[in-house]
Amino acid sequence: MQWETVIGLEVHVQLATHSKIFSGASTAFGAEPNSQACAVDLGLPGVLPVLNEQAVAMAVQFGLAVHADIAEVSVFDRKNYFYPDLPKGYQTSQMYHPIVGPGEVEITLDDDTTKRIRIHHAHLEEDAGKSLHEDFHGMTGIDLNRAGTPLLEIVSEPDMRSAKEAAAYLKAIHSIVTYLGISDGNMAEGSMRCDVNVSVRPKGQETFGTRAEIKNVNSFRFVERAIAFEVERQIELIEDGGTVVQETRLFDPERDETRSMRTKEEANDYRYFPCPDLLPVVLDQAYLDHLRGQLPELPADKRERFQHELGLSAYDASVLSASRDMAEFFEEAHRVCGDAKQAANWVQGELSGALNRENLSISDSPVSAKQLGELVVRVLDDTINGKAAKQVFQAIWHGEGDSADAVIESKGLKQVTDSGAIEAMIDQVIADSPAQVAQYRDAEPEKRGKMIGYFVGQVMKASRGTANPQQVNGLLKDKLDALL
Repeated sequence: MQWETVIGLEVHVQLATHSKIFSGASTAFGAEPNSQACAVDLGLPGVLPVLNEQAVAMAVQFGLAVHADIAEVSVFDRKNYFYPDLPKGYQTSQMYHPIVGPGEVEITLDDDTTKRIRIHHAHLEEDAGKSLHEDFHGMTGIDLNRAGTPLLEIVSEPDMRSAKEAAAYLKAIHSIVTYLGISDGNMAEGSMRCDVNVSVRPKGQETFGTRAEIKNVNSFRFVERAIAFEVERQIELIEDGGTVVQETRLFDPERDETRSMRTKEEANDYRYFPCPDLLPVVLDQAYLDHLRGQLPELPADKRERFQHELGLSAYDASVLSASRDMAEFFEEAHRVCGDAKQAANWVQGELSGALNRENLSISDSPVSAKQLGELVVRVLDDTINGKAAKQVFQAIWHGEGDSADAVIESKGLKQVTDSGAIEAMIDQVIADSPAQVAQYRDAEPEKRGKMIGYFVGQVMKASRGTANPQQVNGLLKDKLDALL
């Protein structure tokens, strides 16, 4: 039987506010446990929540960015459940009247095709605290620093049909929220995580199968691996005569498997009701227009501009626009050197390779965009050749010079373009290589092109890599052919 996978994601994005959604406590990462939980976060008697206006603005900006309907009136509800890291006994969320309605996100797949994924809605809510199990020898520690941290939960429609599509969607959401500046998107620190809903059905069947929800997956790679395992598990279960149970599961990246956590709850299990302590949020058109005017150029628009205005390929434009930091670095390097393709090649090639080797983000690059642009200029004006340019890059990377010109000068890497000097080196190489000259003279004409590489190498060695390779090739061929 042929099976079809059906996937929907619930992405939890921590908003980049300085204080929590209903209190003035800090949201900074890495503080001592329970040092950033105030009376409101702890749910102490007599306290009242006050809504953080910046969280509202960020949610609206996201909605505008994904072409969603923005609710004129949205309402906070209480989601009731009992857990040690939820001190109030309920989570303040939005169930029935979320702030962001239906929208859509366009994803780009590996074969450069695109697909639109519908967003059902996005709602504001507060985060719970964190239970710590590993450090207390049979006990559980509770850290309430995260309690009350503002979250935007983005709920997709079940429009994805493969793990690759799900990862592409998650990357698109990550790109949008970081471009907007409403989240740092740091998945390692929990700033962005997702619940993955997975089901399978026979191909051609209209009705959905029973889904399992995989909770709190915190990397693009883990999303793909969790889905791959879960799809295989469900198909095997059904084909062996079993039944998929609606449940919540956890992904174990070390064992590369999902495990049952609990039977999946329904909405009525949480006894949602409107929060009596918070007024409805009412937005007018002037407020929406103001926030619309603050939107930056978004990834899809930037990608299109890179292709049509700068002449980059669809692949290059997609890679360079995926991250706001990457896009801004590339654009600054391009402004300096004036050649979009060369700037793109260096950012995606030498720079990205060095960043990956040292596990650095582009914002922490030892080579600035200005320095890289200046280096490209020196390649374009033939001051240095490609091999020397890589030496210059490495020197700047390791702090051996603060500019391409300084490194070129100090290391004597300036390209030799004086044809007289190059001819003198060629004459010496030919004189020192009688056996190779004889082989060249006796070779079939079609084989001489490959044989000339030996002489080019010797000339480049004699010039310590500074001779212009194009001139060397041309002059060598003329001189060797004159000996025939």
